[in-house]
Amino acid sequence: MRKLPVIVGMGGINAAGRSSGFHSYKRLVSDVLSEDTMQSTWLDLGRRMGMSIEGTPTAEQIEAIKQGTLVRRIERFDPDNVLCHQKAMLDTTGPDATGSFVIKKSRLPEPLPESYRIEEIDQKYVRVTVQGEQKILLPDYVRLPVSSAGGLPSGFDVGALYKSHHHPRGLQLSVYGISDALNSMGVEWDEVLRHIKPDQVAVYAGSAISQVDEHSLAGVIAQPLLGNRINSKMMALSLSEMPADFVNSYVINSVGMTGHNVGACATFLYNLKQGLESIQSGQARVAIVGGVEAPIVPEIVEGFRVMSALATDKELMELDGLTEPNNQRACRPFSTNAGFTLAEAAQFVVLMDDELALELGARVYGSVAGVFVHADANKKSISGPGVGNYITVAKAAALAKSILGQDGLEQTYVQAHGTGTPQNRVTESHILNEVAKTFSIKSWPVAAIKSYIGHTVSAAGGDQLIASLGVWQHGWVPGIKTIDHIADDVHASNLDILLDHLPVGAKGEDMKAVVLNSKGFGGNNASSLILSPQQTMEMLSKKHGQAALDTYHQKHTHVQQRIDELDAQGVAGKERIIYKFGESVMDEASVSITPSELKLSEFKQAIPLPTVNPYSDYCDS
Repeated sequence: MRKLPVIVGMGGINAAGRSSGFHSYKRLVSDVLSEDTMQSTWLDLGRRMGMSIEGTPTAEQIEAIKQGTLVRRIERFDPDNVLCHQKAMLDTTGPDATGSFVIKKSRLPEPLPESYRIEEIDQKYVRVTVQGEQKILLPDYVRLPVSSAGGLPSGFDVGALYKSHHHPRGLQLSVYGISDALNSMGVEWDEVLRHIKPDQVAVYAGSAISQVDEHSLAGVIAQPLLGNRINSKMMALSLSEMPADFVNSYVINSVGMTGHNVGACATFLYNLKQGLESIQSGQARVAIVGGVEAPIVPEIVEGFRVMSALATDKELMELDGLTEPNNQRACRPFSTNAGFTLAEAAQFVVLMDDELALELGARVYGSVAGVFVHADANKKSISGPGVGNYITVAKAAALAKSILGQDGLEQTYVQAHGTGTPQNRVTESHILNEVAKTFSIKSWPVAAIKSYIGHTVSAAGGDQLIASLGVWQHGWVPGIKTIDHIADDVHASNLDILLDHLPVGAKGEDMKAVVLNSKGFGGNNASSLILSPQQTMEMLSKKHGQAALDTYHQKHTHVQQRIDELDAQGVAGKERIIYKFGESVMDEASVSITPSELKLSEFKQAIPLPTVNPYSDYCDS
C-alpha cells in the first residue's frame, strides 16, 4: 500500500496577501464572507501594508486595502517612466568640432582609441576630447505598453523583516513563504526532526525565470553596460533552484534530498510530483514543495509583451471602450480578452506521510492523490498548444473516479490554468469539456484565480492549491469576477465556468477533490488531484483504524492551538520569520562514519548506509 502524502503546512504570499490562516483565499471571496470572518484578514493585510489600525479597520481603510491588493497598476516601478538608452552618434568630424567628456582614469578603454586626446584633471579624473565619430548611449525614459501586474500588497516590504541585504526579491519571498508554511504547521521543525532521520526530508522548490532583479541576473547583465561592476553574489543568487538552497541552508538545516524541476508555468506541479513520489516511495517522510517568482521588472514585462503574451493598456481600453485601462480587470479568463497579467508570489506546502502526520497530530489541510506530467509531442510552434494536457487532465479525472467513484467524481471541480489569453480560452476549455464528456460529468465547475492575482509563473500551481485549501475551510469556490460573459469560442457544453462564487457547504464538504491544471510554455503540462481534508481523514480512518484517529485528535488539539496562536501573532503584525544564517554550521569534525551509518553532530538520529545489495538478482552470490 502506498503512503498518502498529507498536506500539513501551507504558506506564502501573493497579490491577495498571506497564505497561512487562509488570508489570501479570504481576500478572493471577501464579498461573500461575513464581516466577523473578514476582520482578521483586513487587519492582516492592513498591517502588512503599513496602515495604523486601531481596533476594527474603518470602511476607508478596507477600501484602501482592496485597492492595494490583487491585480492593479504596477507599483514596483513607474511604468510611465522606465529608464532606457537610445543609440546615438557624436559627430565631431567638422574642422572645428570637438566633443569632450570626463571619466575616471581607471575606466579608460585599453588600448586608447586614436581619436582620444587625454587631459588630466586630478589624480582620479581625466578629460577626453574626441575628434571624429563616437558612438554613445543617451539616457531616456519610455512608457511601457503594459501597466498591469499582480504585485504584493501595496507598501509591504518583505525584505525589511529579516537581514536580507543584497538578496534578490525572489529569495526574500522564499524566506517569507517557507517561514509562513512552517508557522502554519503548529509543530516546531526541531520536533519534526526528532521523529525522522536527517535524510528523510526532501525540498523541491525554485523559480522558472530565475532571480532577475538588480541584485541578481539583471545586475549580471546590465551592470557592465551601465558602467558598474558585477558583485560576487549576483551570479550565484540568480540560479533558479536557489529558493530550495536557501530553505535547506538558512531555514530548516536540511541534509536531505533537494532539487527543482522547472516546467515553465507548470513548475509548482512538477515539484509537487517530486514531493509526492518521494513520500510514496518512502525515500522521504517530509517533503517541502515550493514555487517562487518575482518577475515584475521592466525587462521581463517587456519581454513577455513583445511575445504578444500580455494584455496591453491599448488592448484593454479597446475591449472596454475606455480612454484609460481598467488594470483591475486586466486578466479575463474564458471571456473576450487580450492576454495574461504577470504577477509575483511565493507558495510552499509541507507534505508528510500519513503515519508521521498522525503521530505528530499535524493539521490535515488535504492530501495529494496524484500529479501527472506530459509533453505536447510534435507541433508547429514551441509556444503553441499540443496534446499533452489532454493526457494529464484525463488521468487526473480517471484517478478521481477510481478513488471516489462516479458520484464522488461529480463532487469535484477544476482550478483551470485560465491565463486570460485568446488561445488559452479555446484550447483549455476544449480539453476540460472533452474530459467532462468522457467521464459523464454534466456540469464540471471551473474556477480561474489568475483573474484575481495574475500569473505567477512557477508559483501558479501553488496559488491554485492554496486557494483550493481555503475552499475546504470557508466553503466558497471563487468565481471569475473580472468577466461578465463567456466568449463565443469557448467550449462549455459540460462545464460550469463560474462567473460568481459557488457555495459548496460550510466547510466545502460538497467537494471531495479538486483538479489543478497547468499548461506551461514549451509543452509543459501538469494536472494534479488534491483530496479534501474530509476525504483524507476518511481514508486515514480506514487505513489506521478509529483508535489511531482518536489518539491523533487528542494530539491535534494542542497543535491547532499553536497554529491559531501564530496566526494571531501575524494578524497583529508580529511576523515570525525563520532565517538562521551561520547557525548550527557543521564541518568535517561534525561527521562520524561507520560501515553501516553516518552520524551528524546536529541531528539526534543517524543516517543508515546501504548494506544490502538491491540488485542481488542480477549478481553472483
